[in-house]
Amino acid sequence: MGQLDRITQNPEIMGGKACIRGMRVTVGMIVGQIGAGRGIDELLSDYPYVEREDIMQALRYAAWRAEEREVVLASG
Repeated sequence: MGQLDRITQNPEIMGGKACIRGMRVTVGMIVGQIGAGRGIDELLSDYPYVEREDIMQALRYAAWRAEEREVVLASG
């Protein structure tokens, strides 16, 4: 897993969702836009305060989260 220094989580910003550099731009919004067919250059144009590396880290973060496995532990 590469460094994700641009992905932040703060309970006071967007309810603690993973965001880009503490802004109100969530990883989910970035990934959703890419999934809907928007290109990185389009996102950069629409959100001039977002940088290319922000988008790349958002995609890496989402991929990492998608690979997580939930392990059920026996109680007691």
